[in-house]
Amino acid sequence: MDRKKASDFPQELLDLFHEYQHGEITRRAFFDRAAKFAVGGVTAAALFESLKPNYAWAQQVPKDDARIKTEYATVPAPQGNGSIKGYYARPAAAGKYPAVLVIHENRGLNPYVEDVARRFATNNFIAYAPDGLTSVGGYPGDDEQGAAKFRSVNGPKMFEDFVASAEWLKARQESTGKLGAIGFCFGGGIVNQLAVRLGAGLNAGAPFYGAPAGDADVPKIAAPLMLHYADPTKDTGIGGRFPAYEAALKANGKKYQLFVYDGANHGFHNDTTPRYDEAAATLAWQRTLEFFNQNLRG
Repeated sequence: MDRKKASDFPQELLDLFHEYQHGEITRRAFFDRAAKFAVGGVTAAALFESLKPNYAWAQQVPKDDARIKTEYATVPAPQGNGSIKGYYARPAAAGKYPAVLVIHENRGLNPYVEDVARRFATNNFIAYAPDGLTSVGGYPGDDEQGAAKFRSVNGPKMFEDFVASAEWLKARQESTGKLGAIGFCFGGGIVNQLAVRLGAGLNAGAPFYGAPAGDADVPKIAAPLMLHYADPTKDTGIGGRFPAYEAALKANGKKYQLFVYDGANHGFHNDTTPRYDEAAATLAWQRTLEFFNQNLRG
């Protein structure tokens, strides 16, 4: 399948698919409302297929890359669902490295998120990407099924699973003890929550288009944050919430940087969908690596 770009689709159609992905409308409702865009012999079903993730596009770091070592690891989470499984990537060379927790979107540990973990390993970090769907059988290999499973998970217990993952990763023998967290969409919101929960136990957080922490919780944040957001005219949900978050961070004297990527859609870092924006994703990644290098090394 040829890679499509966001500009190949009407914004209304991209927004419609976003609603479907977040469980706000059914697949049938998407088809019904997308019908008006099905012209020139293109069906609503064909539009749907062209908007779905294509994981063949995502692999920037091959699974067998000689620079790194990877494995699936299960972490005890007694305060959560008992345990959580995830993907662990580290540099092949022995030594101690800063740690980065990688939190997925609302569809579980898919190939895109695993690749992000490998990208960190090639940049001399150890990275763990937990699967929040572990308690319901794990990521099923399909994002649609993953999204459906996600809605059945006990949210508070899943958060405790992520807290346990952070503590496990930070305590690894390969870890320097410095911990960062990155997350996308749902995962971005989790990074903000982890900054509240872990306090000084988190050394840096980089949420991508994530739900903000509540105003009452902002004083508990100790870690410097790098906040990445899509164009608020295209991501009207989260895009409408970050100004108040920034105001709360500023009012409480928190250390943060906020970047808004003009013209970019929600999900712009995910290189498996048409919403991927290469320029925005590349810049955000470079900024994040520099941010983690500054705050997690030395």
